[in-house]
Amino acid sequence: MGKETIFLPGGSGSMGYQAFKTLWKKIDRYNIVLLQRPSAKNKELFAPYESQSGITNSEGKRVVEGDSLKIVWGDASNYDDVLEACKEIDWCLCPMAFISPEADRNPELAKAVNTTGIENIVKAIEAQPNGAEHIKFIYTGTVAKTGDRLPPIHWGRTGDPLKPSVFDFYACTKIAGERALLESNIKHWASLRQTFIMIPDIMGLQDPIMFHQPINSYMENNTSRDAGRGLINCLDIPDDSDFWGRVYNMAGGPGCRIVYLDFLNMAFDMLGMDVRNICERKWFALRNFHMQFYEDTHVLDEHIHNWGDSMETYRSDMWKAFPLYLKLVAKLNKILPPFKWIVEKATYQRLKGMAERADGTLGWIKNKNDMRVSAFYGSYEAYENIPDWDVDMPEMSHDAQKKRLDHGYDESKGQLELADIQGVAEFRGGACLSDEWDGNMYTTLKWRCAFEHEFSAKPYTVLKAGHWCPECEAPSWNYDAIAKKNPFFAQVWYPNHATDEDNFYPEDCYKDIEGIV
Repeated sequence: MGKETIFLPGGSGSMGYQAFKTLWKKIDRYNIVLLQRPSAKNKELFAPYESQSGITNSEGKRVVEGDSLKIVWGDASNYDDVLEACKEIDWCLCPMAFISPEADRNPELAKAVNTTGIENIVKAIEAQPNGAEHIKFIYTGTVAKTGDRLPPIHWGRTGDPLKPSVFDFYACTKIAGERALLESNIKHWASLRQTFIMIPDIMGLQDPIMFHQPINSYMENNTSRDAGRGLINCLDIPDDSDFWGRVYNMAGGPGCRIVYLDFLNMAFDMLGMDVRNICERKWFALRNFHMQFYEDTHVLDEHIHNWGDSMETYRSDMWKAFPLYLKLVAKLNKILPPFKWIVEKATYQRLKGMAERADGTLGWIKNKNDMRVSAFYGSYEAYENIPDWDVDMPEMSHDAQKKRLDHGYDESKGQLELADIQGVAEFRGGACLSDEWDGNMYTTLKWRCAFEHEFSAKPYTVLKAGHWCPECEAPSWNYDAIAKKNPFFAQVWYPNHATDEDNFYPEDCYKDIEGIV
Protein backbone atom coordinates (compact mmCIF):
# COMPACT_ATOMS: atom_id res chain seq x y z
CA MET A 1 0.00 0.00 0.00
CA GLY A 2 1.41 3.40 -0.99
CA LYS A 3 1.83 6.38 1.28
CA GLU A 4 -1.16 8.64 1.82
CA THR A 5 -0.77 12.31 0.97
CA ILE A 6 -1.75 14.91 3.57
CA PHE A 7 -2.51 18.52 2.67
CA LEU A 8 -1.80 20.75 5.70
CA PRO A 9 -2.83 24.37 5.06
CA GLY A 10 -1.82 26.62 7.92
CA GLY A 11 1.27 24.60 8.69
CA SER A 12 3.16 27.56 10.14
CA GLY A 13 0.63 28.49 12.85
CA SER A 14 0.82 27.49 16.52
CA MET A 15 -1.41 24.44 16.04
CA GLY A 16 -0.37 23.83 12.44
CA TYR A 17 3.37 23.78 13.08
CA GLN A 18 2.96 21.36 15.97
CA ALA A 19 0.92 19.18 13.63
CA PHE A 20 3.56 19.49 10.91
CA LYS A 21 6.37 18.45 13.26
CA THR A 22 4.35 15.47 14.41
CA LEU A 23 3.57 14.55 10.81
CA TRP A 24 7.19 14.99 9.77
CA LYS A 25 8.13 12.15 12.11
CA LYS A 26 5.78 9.93 10.12
CA ILE A 27 7.05 10.62 6.60
CA ASP A 28 7.67 6.93 6.18
CA ARG A 29 3.86 6.67 6.09
CA TYR A 30 2.78 10.02 4.64
CA ASN A 31 3.58 12.58 2.00
CA ILE A 32 3.03 16.18 3.10
CA VAL A 33 1.67 19.07 1.04
CA LEU A 34 1.89 22.63 2.36
CA LEU A 35 0.31 25.82 1.06
CA GLN A 36 2.28 28.72 2.52
CA ARG A 37 2.60 32.40 1.85
CA PRO A 38 6.14 33.05 0.54
CA SER A 39 7.08 35.30 3.47
CA ALA A 40 10.64 35.46 4.74
CA LYS A 41 9.48 33.92 8.04
CA ASN A 42 7.82 30.95 6.34
CA LYS A 43 10.74 30.46 3.97
CA GLU A 44 13.13 30.31 6.91
CA LEU A 45 10.84 28.03 8.94
CA PHE A 46 10.56 25.34 6.26
CA ALA A 47 14.02 25.65 4.70
CA PRO A 48 15.47 22.81 6.84
CA TYR A 49 12.66 20.49 5.78
CA GLU A 50 13.12 21.41 2.13
CA SER A 51 16.77 20.50 2.50
CA GLN A 52 16.00 17.19 4.20
CA SER A 53 13.59 16.25 1.41
CA GLY A 54 16.13 17.10 -1.28
CA ILE A 55 14.60 20.38 -2.44
CA THR A 56 17.29 22.81 -3.56
CA ASN A 57 17.18 26.25 -5.13
CA SER A 58 13.48 26.81 -4.42
CA GLU A 59 13.79 30.60 -4.49
CA GLY A 60 11.21 32.18 -6.77
CA LYS A 61 9.42 28.93 -7.55
CA ARG A 62 5.67 28.64 -6.94
CA VAL A 63 5.72 24.86 -6.47
CA VAL A 64 8.61 22.81 -5.12
CA GLU A 65 8.66 19.07 -4.56
CA GLY A 66 11.03 16.63 -2.94
CA ASP A 67 10.99 13.34 -1.12
CA SER A 68 7.68 13.26 0.85
CA LEU A 69 7.27 17.06 0.77
CA LYS A 70 5.54 19.43 -1.62
CA ILE A 71 5.17 23.14 -0.94
CA VAL A 72 2.93 25.44 -2.89
CA TRP A 73 4.17 28.96 -2.21
CA GLY A 74 0.96 30.85 -2.71
CA ASP A 75 -2.25 32.10 -1.15
CA ALA A 76 -5.34 30.21 0.03
CA SER A 77 -7.57 32.93 -1.40
CA ASN A 78 -6.20 32.08 -4.87
CA TYR A 79 -8.16 29.10 -6.17
CA ASP A 80 -5.42 28.00 -8.58
CA ASP A 81 -2.95 27.72 -5.70
CA VAL A 82 -5.42 25.68 -3.67
CA LEU A 83 -6.25 23.46 -6.65
CA GLU A 84 -2.55 22.74 -7.11
CA ALA A 85 -2.20 21.81 -3.44
CA CYS A 86 -5.22 19.48 -3.58
CA LYS A 87 -3.97 17.37 -6.49
CA GLU A 88 -3.82 13.66 -5.62
CA ILE A 89 -4.28 14.19 -1.88
CA ASP A 90 -6.03 11.78 0.49
CA TRP A 91 -6.54 14.12 3.43
CA CYS A 92 -6.83 17.80 4.21
CA LEU A 93 -5.98 18.65 7.82
CA CYS A 94 -6.79 22.35 8.07
CA PRO A 95 -5.66 24.46 11.05
CA MET A 96 -5.32 27.47 8.74
CA ALA A 97 -6.63 30.74 10.19
CA PHE A 98 -5.99 34.45 10.29
CA ILE A 99 -6.80 35.11 13.93
CA SER A 100 -7.62 37.92 16.36
CA PRO A 101 -6.63 40.56 17.18
CA GLU A 102 -5.17 41.12 13.71
CA ALA A 103 -8.27 39.65 12.06
CA ASP A 104 -10.53 42.21 13.73
CA ARG A 105 -8.33 45.04 12.45
CA ASN A 106 -8.30 43.64 8.92
CA PRO A 107 -11.66 41.92 8.24
CA GLU A 108 -11.02 41.75 4.50
CA LEU A 109 -7.92 39.61 4.99
CA ALA A 110 -9.71 37.53 7.63
CA LYS A 111 -12.48 36.79 5.15
CA ALA A 112 -9.97 35.97 2.41
CA VAL A 113 -8.21 33.36 4.58
CA ASN A 114 -10.95 32.04 6.87
CA THR A 115 -13.89 32.01 4.47
CA THR A 116 -12.71 32.25 0.86
CA GLY A 117 -9.75 29.99 1.61
CA ILE A 118 -12.02 27.26 2.99
CA GLU A 119 -14.52 27.67 0.15
CA ASN A 120 -11.61 27.21 -2.26
CA ILE A 121 -10.46 24.03 -0.51
CA VAL A 122 -13.99 22.58 -0.59
CA LYS A 123 -14.31 23.46 -4.27
CA ALA A 124 -10.86 22.03 -5.10
CA ILE A 125 -11.57 18.77 -3.25
CA GLU A 126 -14.88 18.37 -5.05
CA ALA A 127 -13.06 19.05 -8.34
CA GLN A 128 -10.71 16.08 -7.88
CA PRO A 129 -11.59 12.74 -9.45
CA ASN A 130 -13.92 11.13 -6.87
CA GLY A 131 -12.68 13.82 -4.50
CA ALA A 132 -15.87 14.36 -2.49
CA GLU A 133 -16.10 10.64 -1.85
CA HIS A 134 -12.44 9.88 -1.23
CA ILE A 135 -10.69 12.93 0.30
CA LYS A 136 -11.18 13.46 4.03
CA PHE A 137 -11.35 17.02 5.38
CA ILE A 138 -10.65 17.92 9.01
CA TYR A 139 -11.57 21.57 9.57
CA THR A 140 -10.51 23.59 12.61
CA GLY A 141 -13.08 26.05 13.90
CA THR A 142 -13.07 28.23 17.00
CA VAL A 143 -14.72 28.65 20.38
CA ALA A 144 -15.27 32.29 19.40
CA LYS A 145 -18.21 31.18 17.24
CA THR A 146 -20.45 30.90 20.32
CA GLY A 147 -19.34 34.23 21.77
CA ASP A 148 -20.01 35.50 25.26
CA ARG A 149 -20.92 32.67 27.69
CA LEU A 150 -20.66 34.14 31.17
CA PRO A 151 -22.53 32.55 34.12
CA PRO A 152 -25.05 31.04 34.29
CA ILE A 153 -24.55 29.86 30.67
CA HIS A 154 -20.82 29.27 31.08
CA TRP A 155 -21.07 25.59 30.10
CA GLY A 156 -21.63 24.82 26.43
CA ARG A 157 -21.98 22.00 23.94
CA THR A 158 -22.19 21.63 20.19
CA GLY A 159 -25.57 22.72 18.84
CA ASP A 160 -25.69 25.83 21.02
CA PRO A 161 -26.49 29.07 19.16
CA LEU A 162 -23.70 30.64 17.15
CA LYS A 163 -23.19 34.19 18.37
CA PRO A 164 -19.88 35.80 17.43
CA SER A 165 -19.30 38.73 19.75
CA VAL A 166 -19.80 42.22 18.39
CA PHE A 167 -16.65 43.36 16.51
CA ASP A 168 -15.36 39.75 16.38
CA PHE A 169 -14.84 39.55 12.63
CA TYR A 170 -12.56 36.54 13.09
CA ALA A 171 -15.41 34.44 14.48
CA CYS A 172 -17.76 35.60 11.73
CA THR A 173 -15.39 34.48 8.99
CA LYS A 174 -14.83 31.14 10.70
CA ILE A 175 -18.58 30.53 10.92
CA ALA A 176 -18.92 31.11 7.19
CA GLY A 177 -15.96 28.81 6.49
CA GLU A 178 -17.42 26.02 8.60
CA ARG A 179 -20.80 26.37 6.91
CA ALA A 180 -19.15 25.94 3.52
CA LEU A 181 -17.83 22.57 4.67
CA LEU A 182 -21.01 21.40 6.39
CA GLU A 183 -23.11 22.20 3.33
CA SER A 184 -20.63 20.63 0.90
CA ASN A 185 -20.79 17.26 -0.86
CA ILE A 186 -17.71 15.96 0.96
CA LYS A 187 -18.53 12.63 2.60
CA HIS A 188 -15.80 12.34 5.22
CA TRP A 189 -15.47 15.58 7.18
CA ALA A 190 -15.26 16.77 10.77
CA SER A 191 -15.14 20.25 12.28
CA LEU A 192 -13.03 20.66 15.42
CA ARG A 193 -13.97 23.92 17.17
CA GLN A 194 -10.69 24.78 18.79
CA THR A 195 -10.52 26.63 22.09
CA PHE A 196 -7.86 29.15 23.13
CA ILE A 197 -4.44 27.63 22.47
CA MET A 198 -2.05 28.53 25.28
CA ILE A 199 1.32 29.21 23.69
CA PRO A 200 4.30 29.08 26.07
CA ASP A 201 5.40 32.63 25.17
CA ILE A 202 2.63 34.24 27.21
CA MET A 203 4.36 37.63 27.07
CA GLY A 204 3.89 37.57 23.32
CA LEU A 205 0.11 37.68 23.84
CA GLN A 206 0.12 41.11 25.45
CA ASP A 207 -2.23 43.24 23.40
CA PRO A 208 -5.22 45.47 24.22
CA ILE A 209 -7.41 42.44 23.51
CA MET A 210 -6.39 41.05 26.89
CA PHE A 211 -8.70 43.65 28.45
CA HIS A 212 -11.61 42.84 26.14
CA GLN A 213 -12.17 39.64 28.11
CA PRO A 214 -14.20 39.79 31.36
CA ILE A 215 -12.35 38.57 34.43
CA ASN A 216 -15.08 35.99 35.11
CA SER A 217 -14.77 34.26 31.73
CA TYR A 218 -14.70 30.49 32.09
CA MET A 219 -11.96 28.97 29.94
CA GLU A 220 -11.32 25.37 28.96
CA ASN A 221 -8.05 25.80 27.12
CA ASN A 222 -5.64 23.69 25.11
CA THR A 223 -1.92 23.59 24.46
CA SER A 224 -0.49 23.76 20.96
CA ARG A 225 1.16 20.40 21.65
CA ASP A 226 -2.17 18.66 22.37
CA ALA A 227 -3.92 20.51 19.55
CA GLY A 228 -1.34 19.51 16.95
CA ARG A 229 -1.12 15.93 18.17
CA GLY A 230 -4.89 15.60 18.21
CA LEU A 231 -5.15 16.84 14.64
CA ILE A 232 -2.66 14.25 13.43
CA ASN A 233 -4.43 11.50 15.40
CA CYS A 234 -7.43 12.06 13.12
CA LEU A 235 -5.46 10.13 10.50
CA ASP A 236 -6.11 6.95 12.46
CA ILE A 237 -9.90 7.27 12.24
CA PRO A 238 -11.35 4.52 9.99
CA ASP A 239 -13.71 5.35 7.14
CA ASP A 240 -16.70 3.68 8.80
CA SER A 241 -16.34 5.45 12.17
CA ASP A 242 -19.22 7.53 13.53
CA PHE A 243 -16.59 10.26 13.95
CA TRP A 244 -17.32 11.56 10.46
CA GLY A 245 -19.89 14.18 9.59
CA ARG A 246 -19.88 15.78 13.02
CA VAL A 247 -18.90 19.02 14.74
CA TYR A 248 -16.82 18.77 17.94
CA ASN A 249 -15.66 21.09 20.67
CA MET A 250 -11.89 20.71 21.03
CA ALA A 251 -10.22 21.58 24.33
CA GLY A 252 -8.02 20.04 26.98
CA GLY A 253 -10.67 18.72 29.34
CA PRO A 254 -11.04 19.20 33.11
CA GLY A 255 -7.32 19.71 33.67
CA CYS A 256 -7.31 22.74 31.38
CA ARG A 257 -10.27 24.58 32.96
CA ILE A 258 -9.59 27.92 34.59
CA VAL A 259 -11.30 31.28 35.09
CA TYR A 260 -9.65 34.22 33.32
CA LEU A 261 -8.66 36.10 36.49
CA ASP A 262 -7.02 32.94 37.82
CA PHE A 263 -5.21 32.57 34.50
CA LEU A 264 -3.84 36.10 34.83
CA ASN A 265 -2.89 35.47 38.45
CA MET A 266 -1.02 32.32 37.46
CA ALA A 267 0.96 34.09 34.74
CA PHE A 268 1.91 37.19 36.73
CA ASP A 269 2.52 35.28 39.95
CA MET A 270 5.26 33.38 38.16
CA LEU A 271 6.91 36.77 37.65
CA GLY A 272 6.48 37.65 41.31
CA MET A 273 3.76 40.23 40.61
CA ASP A 274 0.17 40.68 41.81
CA VAL A 275 -2.31 41.35 39.00
CA ARG A 276 -4.20 43.72 41.34
CA ASN A 277 -1.15 45.95 41.51
CA ILE A 278 -0.53 46.13 37.77
CA CYS A 279 -4.11 46.32 36.39
CA GLU A 280 -7.28 48.06 37.41
CA ARG A 281 -10.49 46.09 37.40
CA LYS A 282 -12.22 48.68 35.22
CA TRP A 283 -9.81 47.96 32.42
CA PHE A 284 -11.53 44.60 31.85
CA ALA A 285 -14.78 44.49 29.88
CA LEU A 286 -17.99 43.23 31.43
CA ARG A 287 -19.25 41.23 28.44
CA ASN A 288 -18.91 40.53 24.70
CA PHE A 289 -15.91 38.23 24.46
CA HIS A 290 -15.96 34.42 24.36
CA MET A 291 -14.74 31.23 26.11
CA GLN A 292 -16.62 28.63 28.15
CA PHE A 293 -16.35 25.33 29.94
CA TYR A 294 -17.53 22.36 27.86
CA GLU A 295 -19.67 19.40 28.74
CA ASP A 296 -18.71 17.50 25.58
CA THR A 297 -14.97 17.76 24.80
CA HIS A 298 -14.62 14.20 26.06
CA VAL A 299 -16.50 13.07 22.93
CA LEU A 300 -13.65 14.17 20.68
CA ASP A 301 -11.03 12.85 23.08
CA GLU A 302 -12.60 9.40 22.86
CA HIS A 303 -11.89 9.46 19.12
CA ILE A 304 -8.49 11.16 18.83
CA HIS A 305 -7.10 11.01 22.41
CA ASN A 306 -6.05 14.66 22.42
CA TRP A 307 -6.19 15.22 26.18
CA GLY A 308 -2.70 15.21 27.63
CA ASP A 309 -1.60 18.52 29.10
CA SER A 310 -3.06 20.50 32.02
CA MET A 311 -2.73 23.96 33.49
CA GLU A 312 0.20 22.63 35.51
CA THR A 313 2.09 21.38 32.47
CA TYR A 314 1.34 24.68 30.74
CA ARG A 315 2.69 26.57 33.73
CA SER A 316 5.91 24.58 33.37
CA ASP A 317 6.03 25.36 29.65
CA MET A 318 5.60 29.07 30.38
CA TRP A 319 8.46 29.10 32.85
CA LYS A 320 10.76 27.31 30.42
CA ALA A 321 9.86 29.85 27.72
CA PHE A 322 10.68 32.88 29.87
CA PRO A 323 13.96 34.49 28.82
CA LEU A 324 16.69 34.50 31.43
CA TYR A 325 16.21 38.16 32.29
CA LEU A 326 12.53 37.59 33.16
CA LYS A 327 13.44 34.67 35.39
CA LEU A 328 15.90 36.94 37.16
CA VAL A 329 13.24 39.66 37.53
CA ALA A 330 10.85 37.08 38.97
CA LYS A 331 13.42 35.96 41.53
CA LEU A 332 14.26 39.53 42.59
CA ASN A 333 10.55 40.42 42.83
CA LYS A 334 10.07 37.62 45.32
CA ILE A 335 12.99 38.49 47.60
CA LEU A 336 13.25 42.29 47.31
CA PRO A 337 9.97 44.15 48.02
CA PRO A 338 11.36 47.56 46.89
CA PHE A 339 12.41 46.02 43.58
CA LYS A 340 8.98 44.44 43.19
CA TRP A 341 7.30 47.81 43.82
CA ILE A 342 9.37 49.44 41.06
CA VAL A 343 8.67 46.59 38.60
CA GLU A 344 4.94 46.56 39.35
CA LYS A 345 4.71 50.34 38.96
CA ALA A 346 6.47 50.19 35.59
CA THR A 347 4.30 47.27 34.48
CA TYR A 348 1.16 49.17 35.53
CA GLN A 349 2.13 52.13 33.35
CA ARG A 350 2.95 49.92 30.39
CA LEU A 351 -0.34 47.98 30.60
CA LYS A 352 -2.32 51.17 31.15
CA GLY A 353 -0.78 52.63 28.01
CA MET A 354 -1.83 49.51 26.14
CA ALA A 355 -5.41 49.77 27.47
CA GLU A 356 -5.50 53.44 26.45
CA ARG A 357 -4.88 52.68 22.79
CA ALA A 358 -7.77 53.30 20.43
CA ASP A 359 -8.43 49.54 20.38
CA GLY A 360 -8.19 49.27 24.17
CA THR A 361 -10.94 49.55 26.74
CA LEU A 362 -9.66 52.79 28.27
CA GLY A 363 -9.24 54.21 24.79
CA TRP A 364 -12.93 53.61 24.14
CA ILE A 365 -13.87 55.49 27.30
CA LYS A 366 -11.47 58.35 26.62
CA ASN A 367 -12.50 58.72 22.97
CA LYS A 368 -16.23 58.35 23.68
CA ASN A 369 -16.46 55.32 21.42
CA ASP A 370 -20.15 54.69 22.07
CA MET A 371 -20.42 51.47 20.08
CA ARG A 372 -17.51 49.76 21.83
CA VAL A 373 -18.61 50.94 25.28
CA SER A 374 -22.14 49.71 24.62
CA ALA A 375 -20.95 46.33 23.33
CA PHE A 376 -18.35 45.58 26.00
CA TYR A 377 -19.68 47.42 29.08
CA GLY A 378 -23.35 48.11 28.41
CA SER A 379 -23.02 51.80 29.21
CA TYR A 380 -20.62 54.45 30.53
CA GLU A 381 -22.49 54.23 33.83
CA ALA A 382 -21.83 50.50 34.06
CA TYR A 383 -18.13 51.19 33.50
CA GLU A 384 -18.03 53.87 36.20
CA ASN A 385 -19.79 51.59 38.67
CA ILE A 386 -17.20 48.82 38.47
CA PRO A 387 -15.75 48.56 42.00
CA ASP A 388 -12.16 47.95 42.98
CA TRP A 389 -10.61 44.52 43.28
CA ASP A 390 -12.20 42.15 45.82
CA VAL A 391 -15.36 44.29 46.13
CA ASP A 392 -18.56 42.59 44.92
CA MET A 393 -16.58 40.25 42.72
CA PRO A 394 -18.53 38.32 40.05
CA GLU A 395 -19.18 34.58 40.21
CA MET A 396 -15.96 32.69 39.47
CA SER A 397 -16.38 29.34 41.23
CA HIS A 398 -15.91 26.23 39.13
CA ASP A 399 -19.02 24.89 40.87
CA ALA A 400 -21.16 27.90 39.95
CA GLN A 401 -24.79 27.14 39.14
CA LYS A 402 -25.18 26.52 35.43
CA LYS A 403 -28.03 26.62 32.94
CA ARG A 404 -28.13 24.09 30.10
CA LEU A 405 -29.50 25.51 26.86
CA ASP A 406 -32.60 24.14 25.15
CA HIS A 407 -31.99 23.15 21.54
CA GLY A 408 -35.67 22.98 20.71
CA TYR A 409 -36.14 19.22 20.31
CA ASP A 410 -35.88 15.97 22.26
CA GLU A 411 -32.15 15.21 22.01
CA SER A 412 -32.66 11.73 23.46
CA LYS A 413 -34.92 10.72 20.58
CA GLY A 414 -33.19 8.26 18.29
CA GLN A 415 -34.88 9.13 14.99
CA LEU A 416 -36.34 12.58 14.46
CA GLU A 417 -39.44 13.23 12.36
CA LEU A 418 -40.50 16.18 10.23
CA ALA A 419 -42.59 17.46 13.15
CA ASP A 420 -39.40 17.67 15.24
CA ILE A 421 -37.67 19.66 12.50
CA GLN A 422 -40.65 21.98 12.27
CA GLY A 423 -40.50 22.53 16.03
CA VAL A 424 -36.82 23.36 15.82
CA ALA A 425 -37.54 26.04 13.23
CA GLU A 426 -40.41 27.48 15.28
CA PHE A 427 -38.16 27.67 18.36
CA ARG A 428 -35.85 29.82 16.27
CA GLY A 429 -38.71 32.10 15.28
CA GLY A 430 -38.99 30.68 11.78
CA ALA A 431 -40.37 27.73 9.83
CA CYS A 432 -39.28 24.64 7.94
CA LEU A 433 -40.63 25.12 4.41
CA SER A 434 -40.02 21.54 3.25
CA ASP A 435 -43.20 19.43 3.47
CA GLU A 436 -41.39 16.10 3.52
CA TRP A 437 -38.13 14.71 4.90
CA ASP A 438 -36.47 11.31 4.58
CA GLY A 439 -35.08 11.40 8.13
CA ASN A 440 -31.49 11.89 6.94
CA MET A 441 -29.74 14.67 8.90
CA TYR A 442 -27.70 15.51 5.78
CA THR A 443 -30.61 15.97 3.39
CA THR A 444 -30.92 19.63 2.43
CA LEU A 445 -34.18 21.29 3.52
CA LYS A 446 -35.74 24.70 2.97
CA TRP A 447 -36.12 27.10 5.90
CA ARG A 448 -37.36 30.60 6.72
CA CYS A 449 -36.15 32.77 9.61
CA ALA A 450 -38.13 35.26 11.72
CA PHE A 451 -37.13 38.05 9.33
CA GLU A 452 -38.63 36.28 6.30
CA HIS A 453 -35.25 35.27 4.83
CA GLU A 454 -35.43 31.92 3.03
CA PHE A 455 -32.43 29.62 2.86
CA SER A 456 -31.32 26.01 2.44
CA ALA A 457 -29.47 23.97 5.04
CA LYS A 458 -29.03 20.41 6.20
CA PRO A 459 -30.76 19.54 9.49
CA TYR A 460 -27.37 18.67 10.98
CA THR A 461 -26.09 22.17 10.24
CA VAL A 462 -29.02 23.67 12.14
CA LEU A 463 -29.68 21.18 14.97
CA LYS A 464 -26.24 19.85 15.78
CA ALA A 465 -23.96 22.72 14.73
CA GLY A 466 -26.04 25.74 15.81
CA HIS A 467 -26.16 27.54 12.46
CA TRP A 468 -29.32 29.30 11.34
CA CYS A 469 -30.08 32.03 8.80
CA PRO A 470 -26.95 33.01 6.82
CA GLU A 471 -28.44 36.41 5.98
CA CYS A 472 -28.92 37.24 9.66
CA GLU A 473 -25.41 36.15 10.61
CA ALA A 474 -22.99 38.87 11.66
CA PRO A 475 -21.69 41.22 10.45
CA SER A 476 -23.66 43.39 10.85
CA TRP A 477 -24.76 42.71 14.43
CA ASN A 478 -28.49 43.01 15.06
CA TYR A 479 -28.68 40.78 18.12
CA ASP A 480 -31.17 42.83 20.15
CA ALA A 481 -33.73 42.54 17.35
CA ILE A 482 -32.96 38.84 16.75
CA ALA A 483 -33.34 37.93 20.43
CA LYS A 484 -36.83 39.43 20.49
CA LYS A 485 -37.98 37.04 17.73
CA ASN A 486 -35.77 33.98 18.26
CA PRO A 487 -36.22 32.17 21.64
CA PHE A 488 -33.32 29.85 20.85
CA PHE A 489 -30.95 32.80 20.48
CA ALA A 490 -32.50 34.73 23.37
CA GLN A 491 -31.07 32.09 25.74
CA VAL A 492 -27.54 33.34 25.08
CA TRP A 493 -28.38 37.03 24.82
CA TYR A 494 -30.49 38.02 27.78
CA PRO A 495 -28.30 36.65 30.59
CA ASN A 496 -26.23 39.86 30.27
CA HIS A 497 -28.34 42.15 28.07
CA ALA A 498 -31.49 44.04 28.97
CA THR A 499 -34.63 43.33 26.99
CA ASP A 500 -35.03 47.03 26.21
CA GLU A 501 -31.59 47.36 24.58
CA ASP A 502 -31.80 48.21 20.91
CA ASN A 503 -28.29 48.33 19.50
CA PHE A 504 -27.16 47.83 15.93
CA TYR A 505 -23.53 47.52 14.86
CA PRO A 506 -22.94 47.97 11.10
CA GLU A 507 -20.61 45.83 9.03
CA ASP A 508 -18.02 48.61 8.84
CA CYS A 509 -17.97 49.23 12.61
CA TYR A 510 -14.34 48.09 12.72
CA LYS A 511 -13.28 51.34 11.05
CA ASP A 512 -13.17 53.05 14.45
CA ILE A 513 -9.77 51.38 14.92
CA GLU A 514 -8.77 51.14 11.26
CA GLY A 515 -5.04 51.36 10.66
CA ILE A 516 -4.01 50.29 14.17
CA VAL A 517 -1.23 47.72 14.17
